[in-house]
Amino acid sequence: MAAPLSDGDRRKQISVRGIAGLGDVAEVRKSFNRHLHFTLVKDRNVATPRDYYFALAHTVRDHLVGRWIRTQQHYYERDPKRIYYLSLEFYMGRTLQNTMVNLGLQNACDEAIYQLGLDLEELEEIEEDAGLGNGGLGRLAACFLDSMATLGLAAYGYGIRYEFGIFNQKIVDGWQVEEADDWLRYGNPWEKARPEYMLPVHFYGRVDHTPEGVKWIDTQVVLAMPYDTPVPGYKNNTVNTMRLWSAKAPNDFNLREFNMGDYIEAVLDRNLAENISRVLYPNDNFFEGKELRLKQEYFVVAATLQDIIRRFKSSKFGCRDPVRTCFETFPDKVAIQLNDTHPALSIPELMRILVDVEKVDWDKAWEITKRTCAYTNHTVLPEALERWPVSMFEKLLPRHLEIIYALNQMHLDRVAALYPGDIDRLRRMSVIEEGDCKRINMAHLCVIGSHAVNGVARIHSNIVKNSVFKDFYELEPEKFQNKTNGITPRRWLLLCNPGLADIIAEKIGEGFITDLSQLKKLLDFINNETFIRDVAKVKQENKLKFAAYLEEQYKVKINPSSMFDVQVKRIHEYKRQLLNCLHAITLYNRIRSNPSKSCVPRTIMIGGKAAPGYHMAKMIIKLITSIGDVINNDPYVGDKLKVIFLENYRVSLAEKVIPAADLSQQISTAGTEASGTGNMKFMVNGALTIGTMDGANVEMAEEAGEENLFIFGMRVEDVEAMDRKGYNAREYYERLPELRQAIDQISSGFFSPRDPGCFRDVVNMLMQHDRFKVFADYEAYIKCQGQVDQLFMDPREWTKKVIRNIACSGKFSSDRTITEYAREIWGVEPSATKIPPPNLPRD
Repeated sequence: MAAPLSDGDRRKQISVRGIAGLGDVAEVRKSFNRHLHFTLVKDRNVATPRDYYFALAHTVRDHLVGRWIRTQQHYYERDPKRIYYLSLEFYMGRTLQNTMVNLGLQNACDEAIYQLGLDLEELEEIEEDAGLGNGGLGRLAACFLDSMATLGLAAYGYGIRYEFGIFNQKIVDGWQVEEADDWLRYGNPWEKARPEYMLPVHFYGRVDHTPEGVKWIDTQVVLAMPYDTPVPGYKNNTVNTMRLWSAKAPNDFNLREFNMGDYIEAVLDRNLAENISRVLYPNDNFFEGKELRLKQEYFVVAATLQDIIRRFKSSKFGCRDPVRTCFETFPDKVAIQLNDTHPALSIPELMRILVDVEKVDWDKAWEITKRTCAYTNHTVLPEALERWPVSMFEKLLPRHLEIIYALNQMHLDRVAALYPGDIDRLRRMSVIEEGDCKRINMAHLCVIGSHAVNGVARIHSNIVKNSVFKDFYELEPEKFQNKTNGITPRRWLLLCNPGLADIIAEKIGEGFITDLSQLKKLLDFINNETFIRDVAKVKQENKLKFAAYLEEQYKVKINPSSMFDVQVKRIHEYKRQLLNCLHAITLYNRIRSNPSKSCVPRTIMIGGKAAPGYHMAKMIIKLITSIGDVINNDPYVGDKLKVIFLENYRVSLAEKVIPAADLSQQISTAGTEASGTGNMKFMVNGALTIGTMDGANVEMAEEAGEENLFIFGMRVEDVEAMDRKGYNAREYYERLPELRQAIDQISSGFFSPRDPGCFRDVVNMLMQHDRFKVFADYEAYIKCQGQVDQLFMDPREWTKKVIRNIACSGKFSSDRTITEYAREIWGVEPSATKIPPPNLPRD
């Protein structure tokens, strides 16, 4: 924890987080005391730290509510095209500090809390992370919500209010142990339940074709209860909404089935319905074909589409009477963005509503659906693509299966007409995959049902066009686009690295906060000695602070002047944490063989969660901790090398470690990481990247100059060539003595003396069937790490490269990404107009 500022320092401090006026401070204090008084339970006289947190959260929330109502009124009056971002994941992290930053309240709150004898940082630490996501995909959705509000778009995030988010990770004897994330146990001050908008969602049943049309009958109903969370833009008084659905059983749930009088059983069975929103599936880049997961996907889609159509029809503030009845203009007023294939059922569900309920002609309905929906692809890994068994669909969503078959027939008729006799092409392009188990390919459904399909980095979008959806690209090339990911500079610079944000603002002003491309102006200061010193000083302060945090939380003592070498992301073979492990072992062996030789001290930190059912990922965590146990306790090594596993990596931990990192590891096999967004966070926070030419690394190298990153290893073409030729791991093992020594040590039990065979599965995978070719990049990686050491020994040159990276990171703002989605996919224009604050009259 940083030492509290003295009263004088606090007054002098210039900060981009907003100068606190004395009136603001007094108002915050008054509001805080009022909330503390009314939120304290009557029979308690002593407030706990959590009471103080809730009092502050409610104080800050008060500043949101008026703006929130006014924003929604503003939208109803202007009736703009509305953007609906559908995602099964929203990895929001904490809300308090982000809200203070975006409302310009942080300094006022800091000062008020300080005057009350409390510490703002300590209160912020009490908030639970809203961990309703696995990794990149869910965190991207959160950044996008921030940008859409900041750009004044009438946008809504729709997802599921999971009772239990991504599990908490404990490391016990080096192994990952999962604990349920009961994030709602103390309540959530940021959400508002909206029972008046509760909606029915249907499952099972059968389809009846009648002369009046198709009816889906005898269904089981689950209710979707909405909870709304405000999403403030940056200092523009716009507050958008994230609406998350929670499953509730209707009051007659299963009572009719239990006519034997087993009322108790029937009431207990309500859990079956309510399980739908119980827990987030903890898989990242892996498809698990469970019925409960399919239920979750339909649940969010069915509730959201009813809500979208209600809003489209009424479009008057506070009015529920339909104003519009014609759906011709639906795509002019509604854009639905599918965040990966998880909400793919939006396509058949919108068709079902238009055709069966609203009686729109089939061809017209298909036209409307395609013009409304757009699809973002997030992965090229085959094991990640959703392919649902037809038999499961038939039982759970019989009408949707009929619609999908009809859509597929139309699609295949078109393909057959364009490519007569090309049966293989029909098989490749079908939405229905034939075989022992017939499956529905959800990515194919998304492509045929959307007017735009995008990848999330240029290299990834090219792979999508030339490989994953090659046939579809040949059919409709105009559909395919690239939208390189970005991150919000509010959370990932202003909030998590205020020291850096302040020295940047001193040099170039505050415009970069909403226009990150202005960081380019820092290129003028690359040789400015004062600025070089200031940037280095901020980094050192962040490192000291993080070292203190590790010591306090994990009882680990690290050398703050060592290089902080960080790889934090989900644990996955394709992300190649194993390559990092081999480097750590190689460094260790070099130190052992020549203890007196001077070297650059390093603290290698690896963090991330493994999916609970992913054996190899769990073995990788055990290997990292085992390597750490040996290296960290070897007296020959001392302070020269440490290997730390960062337990329970999450958004709030990322906000601490990223500003402290010197080196960012982005070392996936070329062609496997769609984009990455962690790479961007490190870049803007002044870490240098060691990475392959994969995902957005390619564009980072293009922006900053390849010589200002540490790029190594095979390119996509090299990987493809190796696939054709065949990858032989043993060849590298035989040829590279340091690699052989490292593998032999892992294999022999050097790092697991109590269980010598512990890592036989890891070694066997690396030697026999490594899809991600770790050994093929080992030599280039070790060599490149040597270049990292060389540069680190020259702090001035290192910092100059850091400044260049920061200056060239402007492209990687989610504001730029969302502006491109708005103009090129949704057909709307971002607005810089500020809505008048609640205390001023409206225009």
